[in-house]
Amino acid sequence: MEIEGLSLAALKALSVEELEALLAFGRPITFRMGTATILAEFSRSGRDIIVNLAHIDGGGEGVLVTLWKLLAGYAKEQEYTSVTWNVHALTCAEPNPRLHRFLCKQGFEEANSEKYGRILALRQSL
Repeated sequence: MEIEGLSLAALKALSVEELEALLAFGRPITFRMGTATILAEFSRSGRDIIVNLAHIDGGGEGVLVTLWKLLAGYAKEQEYTSVTWNVHALTCAEPNPRLHRFLCKQGFEEANSEKYGRILALRQSL
């Protein structure tokens, strides 16, 4: 699977500065991963990385699992203590019930965030 044309091995070989530029902390970004187009925002709060997945179009070939593993690996290498995942799948125009069930099986829980409204959330301790 490639992310914006880069293989996973090529991504892992990038410097910290290059990875942080790709993550564009604090700014919403759109990127292609496999057959999916993802709208997300990555940010930091202390020793926590926060991932807001606003929209995922396409996919189905393990995009989310791959993204989780990549971000967890990066966070561990950079000595973050956790990754907080906020998935905005509950309030999109056409909610995907399969995605909802899949995320709940992975430990995500419905939450009512003051900042984002209804989301599926998971805090992944590293």
